[in-house]
Amino acid sequence: MMGDVATDGSSNGTPEKTRPTRRTRRVRMTGAERREQLLDIGRTLFAEKGFEGTSVEEIAAKAGVSKPVVYEHFGGKEGLYAVVVDREMRQLLEGVTGALTAGHPRELLEQAAFALLDYIERYTDGFRILVRDSPVAQSTGTFASLISDIATQVEDILGMEFKNRGFDQKLAPLYAQALVGMVALTGQWWLDARRPKKAEVAAHLVNLAWHGLDGLEPKPRLIGHRKN
Repeated sequence: MMGDVATDGSSNGTPEKTRPTRRTRRVRMTGAERREQLLDIGRTLFAEKGFEGTSVEEIAAKAGVSKPVVYEHFGGKEGLYAVVVDREMRQLLEGVTGALTAGHPRELLEQAAFALLDYIERYTDGFRILVRDSPVAQSTGTFASLISDIATQVEDILGMEFKNRGFDQKLAPLYAQALVGMVALTGQWWLDARRPKKAEVAAHLVNLAWHGLDGLEPKPRLIGHRKN
């Protein structure tokens, strides 16, 4: 006769109770969380591959969702790209506007230069997106419109300086475009070079801009043979 069996069911012939398998429950994102996730992924891919090189399929795959989810939130790749660009534009413009706090014009130039270089340093992917020509059929979101928008922020400052020097204030927008364009294009070069250091780049930019403005002629003349 067989002896007593163990009570754990391991040798008494009684089937051992099957323990329920614990499954890892996937936490569902809210609509807002999913939207932010798609924006972050799209931002990274657009910076790395550009608009044309990025597909809805790749965005969806990296987010672990199906393509219709991307369309549901943004209507397609164009819509996602437009939101990414708009956010980056606002981020940069707010940074430049917030930096212009000093009273002296030269220090204002320094602050504007630092604001752009700070943005490039902290939001490199965003700047890479902004310096690409926008494939979306609109006038905003291009590098040219970026320069124009920032220049608008400094027109009033230049206008006051022109007034104090007896210059034509109507030319302030032209000079604002020139100054901001110089800083922005230098920033585009510094995006990859990262040499010299940020403070040194800012100092050289302001050196050129300020000493050029300091010796500005009220009515500049051409010295070459071409007059038109």
